[in-house]
Amino acid sequence: MHSSVVVLGGGPGGYAAAFLAADEGLEVTIVEAEPRLGGTCLLRGCIPSKALLHVAKVIHEVEDLRAHWGVEYAGKPNIDIDKVRAQKDQVIKNLTGGLGNLAKRRKVNVIQARGTFVNSTTISLEGDHKSIPDDKQITFDHCILATGSVPAMPPAFDIGSDRVMDSTGALNLVDIPDTMLIVGGGYIGLEMASVYANLGSQITVVELAPSLLPGADPDLVKPLAKRIKKLCEDRVFTNTKVGSLAEVNHQIEVTFEGPEHYGHERYDRVLVSIGRRPVTRGLGLENTAVKVNERGFVECDDQQRTSDPHIMAIGDVAGDPMLAHKATHEGRVAAEVLAGKSSNFDKKAIPAVVFTDPEIAWAGITETEAKRDGVNVSVESYPWAASGRAQALGITEGLTKWLVDPESGRVVGCGIVGSGAGELIAEAALAIEMGCEVHDITDTVHPHPTLSETLMNAGEVHFGTATEIFKPKRT
Repeated sequence: MHSSVVVLGGGPGGYAAAFLAADEGLEVTIVEAEPRLGGTCLLRGCIPSKALLHVAKVIHEVEDLRAHWGVEYAGKPNIDIDKVRAQKDQVIKNLTGGLGNLAKRRKVNVIQARGTFVNSTTISLEGDHKSIPDDKQITFDHCILATGSVPAMPPAFDIGSDRVMDSTGALNLVDIPDTMLIVGGGYIGLEMASVYANLGSQITVVELAPSLLPGADPDLVKPLAKRIKKLCEDRVFTNTKVGSLAEVNHQIEVTFEGPEHYGHERYDRVLVSIGRRPVTRGLGLENTAVKVNERGFVECDDQQRTSDPHIMAIGDVAGDPMLAHKATHEGRVAAEVLAGKSSNFDKKAIPAVVFTDPEIAWAGITETEAKRDGVNVSVESYPWAASGRAQALGITEGLTKWLVDPESGRVVGCGIVGSGAGELIAEAALAIEMGCEVHDITDTVHPHPTLSETLMNAGEVHFGTATEIFKPKRT
C-alpha cells in the first residue's frame, strides 16, 4: 500500500495536517493506534478535563451564591459519578464521531494500527484491524510525525497499583476517593485538584519547586494559589519532595521530605502529575535520518522539516510548548509546505491557559522571562477590583497586565488571571502577532460592562488615563 502523505498520529496536530493536506489535493492516510481520532487532547486530555472543570466551576458558583447572595439550596450536592462519567464520555463520542465523518468526506484513509518506521519511506503496521493491508506495511513520499506525548511517570512511582494514577487515570473517574494526593503543582495537577476537590475529595498538593505553577508570573499565580489552598483546606505544600510510594491495606503510603511537610501519610489515591514526555521512543526513528535531541524531541526547522527529507514533525514531538493549538498550526504549516506553498511557523505569541478557577492565561513574553533575560519592558497592570463587571460577578481578585516595549510602544506580552482568562487572551495574542502599539488597544472601543474592558484599561494605565484607578502619567 502506498500513500503520497502518511500522518503518523491522529491527534489535533495530526488530523489537522491530514485534513488540510487533503484539501490541497494530496492523497493522505492517517495511521492511528486508537480506534478513534482525536489523540490525547480529545480522548483523555483537554476536552474531558474541561468538561469536568465545568462541573467543578458550577459547584463553586453555587457555593458562592449561598455565601454571598442569599440563595439557598437544600443540602450539599449529590454526585452521581456514573452519570458524570457518562456525560463526559458523550462529549468525547460526539467530537470523535465528527472527526471520523470529516475524514470520510475528505477521502482521508484511516488505518487503525501502531506504526513504526522500517526506513525513511516505509512504515510497518502492527494490529489486526481490517484497515491494515495484508503485507502490514505502507510506503509514502512524505510522512508527518504527530505522535504527541504521554504523562511522565518516574520508575520509583510505578509500583503496579491502580491507586497510583497519571492524568489519564484521573480522567477515567473510577470513583471519588475520600483522600487524594496530587504530586505536582503544575497546570494539570491544579486542574485535577479543582475537579476532585469540588466533587468531594480531600486533596493534598505537593510541589518540589518553591511555588505552584513554576515559571508563571507570581502575580498571576497568587489569586489561584489562595483559592487552591482554601479548596484543599491548606494542604498545599511547596518545597516538598515525595520520597516513596507503597500500597498498604488498600491505600497508598507516601513519604514526604521538605521543610513544609515531612513524614508519611496514607491516601486512597495518588495522582502523579509532573509533566509529559514526547512519544519518540519505539517508533523506529533510528531507521531513518531523523535526529532526536537529549530531551526526546525531534529536531525540525520552521517549516517542520526534519533532517530526513521524507519526514516532517509537528506537535508535542517537535518541542515545547506542548499545546494542542500549537500542534494544529504546525500541522497547517506542514500541509502547506507539502502542497508547495511558502509557509513557516513563526508565531510571536502562543497563548497558554491554566483552566482552573480562576483561570490563568498569558501570551508573548512573560514578566518572569523578561527579568530572566534582561529584556526591558514596561509592565502595566489593571486590577479587576476596579472593573464593574468583575464586581457584579464577585470575581475581583483578577488582574490584567500588558508588557510593553518602552521604545516602540508595542505590546510584547500579556498576562491575565481571573474568570474567563482563557477566552480573553485571544485578543492579546492577536495584538502581539500584529505588532500593535498600546494606543491600538486603548483606541479600540470595548463593550461595557465586560471583562474584556480590562485589556483596554490596562493599556490606559500605560498612558496614565485609566478612569477607574488613579495612576498619574509618567513624567
